[in-house]
Amino acid sequence: MLTDERHQKILEWLERDGLVKSHDLVNWLDASESTVRRDLQELEDLGLLERVHGGAKRPQHLEQELGMIEKSSKNVQQKQLIAQFAVETIHEGDVIYLDAGTTTSEMVPFLKQRTVTVVTNSVGLAAHLVEAQIATIVLGGRIKLTTDAIIGSQAIEQLKQYRFNKVFMGMNGVDPISGYSTPDPEEAILKRTAIQQSEEAYVLVDHSKFNQTSFVSVAPLSAASILTDTCPLVIHDQITEKTTLKEVSV
Repeated sequence: MLTDERHQKILEWLERDGLVKSHDLVNWLDASESTVRRDLQELEDLGLLERVHGGAKRPQHLEQELGMIEKSSKNVQQKQLIAQFAVETIHEGDVIYLDAGTTTSEMVPFLKQRTVTVVTNSVGLAAHLVEAQIATIVLGGRIKLTTDAIIGSQAIEQLKQYRFNKVFMGMNGVDPISGYSTPDPEEAILKRTAIQQSEEAYVLVDHSKFNQTSFVSVAPLSAASILTDTCPLVIHDQITEKTTLKEVSV
């Protein structure tokens, strides 16, 4: 396989999965380890990927964030399975917080048979909850149009008045060093406050969010349990003992 062809394949896999492992590339490309290392170095020099221990990941623009439409079309099956697994942790009568996000929104169909009260900072998610006849409280504040999230000081102060049995968070980045992160400072404060107000906190992310770092730190990995489809080896080897990581089978 020519160099350009290998580079194109690597970039396609990165776009799909967010992370590739060197030993997988050796097998997939039928190339030597030295060839793969050279390919990754050349692509990193061009700013097309970032090398990490054991492989490479998509380059992360710290303040970049996709809108809800773009997010909702990615990894749909994985998000649905993670959401279903998340609902299995909920008990009858629980008061829960659902963060704005495409994975947390997938929890709504599975909540229909549960007697719960939901607090959320998402206008769209609140509409789906009401349609499903689920008791819902919506935080007040400014609506961020790109993510449908309610943010600002009013939302934060209201959130501080509540206590939750469980909170379920979306997250843009999950990294063993920088922890959980998100591009927007106001959303970061809201997420951090929700975690602090809960008995149990869960971060719902598919595999593409691992080894990614966004602009603003939310909390260390130990602050919440991670519910995911597949956790890359790069983060498996470095995850803290206090972090519970549960993987669902896709």
